Amino acid sequence: MNYRLSRFLFPLILTITLALFLAACSSNKIYRSDYQPCTYNQPGDCANSAVQISASGGNEYHLGFVEYDDQGQLRDRGQMNAVLDQYYKIASSEENEVLLITFVHGWHHNAQPKDDNILKFRNMLGNLSATEGIASQQQARKKRKILGLYVGWRGEAIDLPVINNISFWDRKNTAHQVGQQGVSEVLLKLEEIVNVKIGQEKENPPPQNSRMVVIGHSFGGAVVFTSLQKILSDRFIDSRRGKTVKDDAKGFGDLVVLMNPAFEALRFASLYDLSQEYCRGYSDTQLPRLAILTSEADNATKLAFPAGRFFSTLFESHVDIQRHYCSKAGSGGVQPMTIKEGQADRHTVGHFESFQTHYLEPSPTFQSRKENYQIQQIQKDWSSQGYAATVQFEGTKLTNLGRSTPLNPYLNIKVNGKLIEDHNDIWKPEIIAFLRDLIVISTTPVTNLQPAGEAL
Repeated sequence: MNYRLSRFLFPLILTITLALFLAACSSNKIYRSDYQPCTYNQPGDCANSAVQISASGGNEYHLGFVEYDDQGQLRDRGQMNAVLDQYYKIASSEENEVLLITFVHGWHHNAQPKDDNILKFRNMLGNLSATEGIASQQQARKKRKILGLYVGWRGEAIDLPVINNISFWDRKNTAHQVGQQGVSEVLLKLEEIVNVKIGQEKENPPPQNSRMVVIGHSFGGAVVFTSLQKILSDRFIDSRRGKTVKDDAKGFGDLVVLMNPAFEALRFASLYDLSQEYCRGYSDTQLPRLAILTSEADNATKLAFPAGRFFSTLFESHVDIQRHYCSKAGSGGVQPMTIKEGQADRHTVGHFESFQTHYLEPSPTFQSRKENYQIQQIQKDWSSQGYAATVQFEGTKLTNLGRSTPLNPYLNIKVNGKLIEDHNDIWKPEIIAFLRDLIVISTTPVTNLQPAGEAL
């Protein structure tokens, strides 16, 4: 090639390539910039609104949005304050109790109006609203308000299909940054809102039935776990004055759920050790506090993740560490096992077999629940399970793998590939039904339970 021509073409090609790359970068702006409450009736409504109210079909719920940038900083603190102020007014009202559900999306998603995660989350909130309506009638209590919060961050860095897969590790680092820098604040403030009335002095305070659940998917699971890991350890140990060893293990809010989470098993090791220590037995009042669901068909976390971690941990030192699993409650159930630290540092928590505790699969025969099914029966079935037991849900069954004592509050669940077929397939009716029931188990007001009626 002519030297002068090459001197001209090279900068031109470089400039065009850079321009195409920059054009492919996803939007780096706030999506929900209108902070006035907006009524949502159908898709397309409230496209820019951070505070929304939906009453379609009689299943009312609220949905708020809080957005973060790549450094884990709030896009606008006014956005968070607008949502939290609205939720505080609802939760602090003497006549209201609330059920607050937070969802943190994962890779390839954000808070833009057309993101399908938002639509699916809306459906979940509507489903929970309907279930709460039935449960409140059965338990002779007032229906709790359903409050949803969608945490948005830049889960997509490149808009071009296929090419955007190279953003996997960049977005993983961003997820941990978002979790470390900002999300803990909004989650703790949400927990404060849910508990706002507990501190109000009254001569005969009524039972406080407000509850809170946090759900994270993919790198959203990494966001949630990074922001709550130390808090979960603190709540489990609970070294405060007046605490007794007989207390149930606490968690953050009432339940944390991680769906196909993309973070290393080694990050979970300390929590696993805490829950398995001495193969302690748990009382029948112990509720699940952390549930990790990972599909055996999720190749993004099963294959791509360890491949990338192999190179990023190539020069790190790893050893074998001695741990144990539990064949029964008590010291007699302690069964030694060796953990290869390198494998735990390269594989995701859901695909690390040594830490798996349960298996979720489709029920052989699906049967819808009868109209007179008592919602509280779900909680009764859960609390009465024995070692290596199977608990039936609507369309699924959950089996304890015989490696942890009954009612261990930390569940690391391997999910059958028919229920979740790939990394993003987390919204099948059976999975939503399972999540709904897990939320019911963790958030049903115990003080209002009535005798159970006919079950399936």
